[in-house]
Amino acid sequence: MKEWITGRNPVYEVLRAKRRHVFRLLLAKGIDRSGHVHDIIKLAQARKLQIEEVPRNQIDSMGVNHQGVALQASAYPMAAMDEVILEAGKRGEPLFVLVLDEIQDPQNLGTLFRSAEAVGIHGVVLPFRRTASVTPAVVSASSGAVEHLLITQVNLAQAIEELKAKGAWVVGLEGGTGSKPIEEIDLSGDLVIVVGSEGSGMRPLTRRLCDHLVRLPMRGQVDSLNAAVAGSVALYHALQARQK
Repeated sequence: MKEWITGRNPVYEVLRAKRRHVFRLLLAKGIDRSGHVHDIIKLAQARKLQIEEVPRNQIDSMGVNHQGVALQASAYPMAAMDEVILEAGKRGEPLFVLVLDEIQDPQNLGTLFRSAEAVGIHGVVLPFRRTASVTPAVVSASSGAVEHLLITQVNLAQAIEELKAKGAWVVGLEGGTGSKPIEEIDLSGDLVIVVGSEGSGMRPLTRRLCDHLVRLPMRGQVDSLNAAVAGSVALYHALQARQK
């Protein structure tokens, strides 16, 4: 299966990560070839990829905000759970995994992927159903960060049980009264952070599998954050704890 990735950062990261097969690179005629476009051309040439100059309107139908760049590539390479677990050992770090329970908005998913990559997550776990997946729109929303992540799509309950068997604590984001302030929980060891869906949060079974339910500090007038922002804040809380 082939798909078109558009935008300078996403295309650059696909080429830099070298995890996909690539087939065609389209550049809009007259495009400024400085910055990332220059880097894209160099990476494409290194892979002996033919570069085609085309009218800009030919790329318009391939994606919004394409910035005059489109890359035809193979589908996103999903990982296995074993790869996610082994990644922590390769880095010599405590396990650090993000579980996303039915995140359905591509923009939110892309934002969470970008945050996860930035904090050094070892892998992201998605359920089989009722979730956005790694589409070109999600690649764009992550600004290409997803190309450097290990993402697996499995039975969520089984994956959480497997991670717990490896010694990880499972911490779910939950704004309800039964949750604890996130700063009261030790996030420095083997850790799984669970973020629920935009509307209803975690499913009941996922919630029951959590060792702790935590909430973020809120001082303003609004009483909640959206899933992508809340998940990103929680990831940085964990990064801070792990760096200590």
